[in-house]
Amino acid sequence: MKSTKTTDSKKTISKPDKPDVLPRDGGLQSPWLNGSPVPLNSANVTTETYDALIVGAGITGITAALLLQKAGRKCLVVEARTVGFGTTGGTSAHINTFADTTYAEAESAFGEEGAQLFKDAINEGKSIIEENIKTYRIDCDFEPKKGYVFAENDDEVKQLDELYEGTKKVNVNIRYTEDVPTPLTYKKAVVLEGQAQFHPVKYITALAEEFIKAKGVVLENTRIETLEHIEEIHLARVGTLVIRARKVIYATHIPPGLTSLNFRCAPYRSYVLGVKLKGDNYPDALVYDMQEPYHYYRTHNIDGQQLLIAGGNDHKTGHDDPEKAFDDLEKYIRKHYQVSSVKYRWSSQYYIPADGFPYIGQMPDASDGVFCATGFNGNGMMLGSISGKILSDLVLNNSSKYETIFSPSRLKPVAGFSEFVKENADVAYHFVADRLSIKDTGSLKRIAPGSGKVVEVDGKKVAAYRDDEGNFHTLNPVCTHAKCIVNWNPEEKSWDCPCHGARYDINGRVLTGPAIVDLQHIELTSPTE
Repeated sequence: MKSTKTTDSKKTISKPDKPDVLPRDGGLQSPWLNGSPVPLNSANVTTETYDALIVGAGITGITAALLLQKAGRKCLVVEARTVGFGTTGGTSAHINTFADTTYAEAESAFGEEGAQLFKDAINEGKSIIEENIKTYRIDCDFEPKKGYVFAENDDEVKQLDELYEGTKKVNVNIRYTEDVPTPLTYKKAVVLEGQAQFHPVKYITALAEEFIKAKGVVLENTRIETLEHIEEIHLARVGTLVIRARKVIYATHIPPGLTSLNFRCAPYRSYVLGVKLKGDNYPDALVYDMQEPYHYYRTHNIDGQQLLIAGGNDHKTGHDDPEKAFDDLEKYIRKHYQVSSVKYRWSSQYYIPADGFPYIGQMPDASDGVFCATGFNGNGMMLGSISGKILSDLVLNNSSKYETIFSPSRLKPVAGFSEFVKENADVAYHFVADRLSIKDTGSLKRIAPGSGKVVEVDGKKVAAYRDDEGNFHTLNPVCTHAKCIVNWNPEEKSWDCPCHGARYDINGRVLTGPAIVDLQHIELTSPTE
């Protein structure tokens, strides 16, 4: 962790051990991070008071920072790792005019006006991306596409009709079709005009460069340790470095620490494959089925090679088996497509809000002027972009028509109540059950190289990872966020908390999620006995 002020040297996205690959929050690489680091020539951090401190350099944080800097405010972006390290670097990069929370569901929970506002927010988020690409002439593989959703059985047909009616009601361009670019057999389908796709890291890197051109400051590899409020100024501390700011935006996917939002957002992981096909049967569209969880497909040209980007098999973070999720997804794709090879496989995290709408605005349980954005479900590109606009408006003391409907302090006693109860009962279950399930005493020597497991050794619960050289990395398995027990993720080589989604690397360093303190190291005298 960096704890001193920057020097006059260039700020550069740091490279991992593997050359020409940008780092991300897991052991698997997405195609968006397959390239040389881009230099970010940022200025020094000064002792002056910034108008806004933006914590997190994903699509939400960078969008908000650029808008504020262009509006004449002096802003500092602080990123714990590097630009695009988190969910933005692992997204499947769909740009839609519809969302995982359907407009019919939005109307049921928030009324007709709420559904219309949600539609406006989704579409405005899409427009922000398109306008930025045009304004700053960003080369980020942006391509307009049609979007197709198809139903394979009678139950799905009913759901599809509800999707159609709700979408039509808020005046989104949707119609029924009998021609879907998919090899699967279906009973009914719809098509939506005006969808799109892009390269998310090329996009936000370009926005970061524009932010710096406008005299904004980016500080990477720096994790905010504490935040306090003194006489209308927020003081963020990183070791001996103290950052002063009038406003603070947490654009960290979910705010750090234990907050009420942890109990209203459930962490999920989604799995994606980049597949080379035999022949040219690549869909020139965005395609979605209606299974639960649903699958999605599109085509992207990566380094001159066409790839099918296919995803799905979502499940709660720290639950189920990531290896099985990937295996099942690959089997599913191979069943319906002629696969030549799998070039990429990666997973990413998102948060599902209890009542279906994101939480954007003044952060609950925080000082005035501390804002956040979370609960984007699987629609982070649009909702992250509109969040950047909403948050910048709030920092500028401008009104936003979305301020009330997306307020993190909103109370919905009916909408989402059952999901709220279910998710928090699940958290309580794992808090107790995972402790009782650790019975494999003294089994460190049976952990294969490249594997991890939570075991009990000499009366101590240990999260143990054995590297390829046979060395053990042993940690306290109690998550530093809410004291649940972490689980090993064999695909991303991470320790994932099943309660609120905090994730740590093999050395216990926080990767993502609400945790702000690393896992504690445990020294074992004879780890192989």
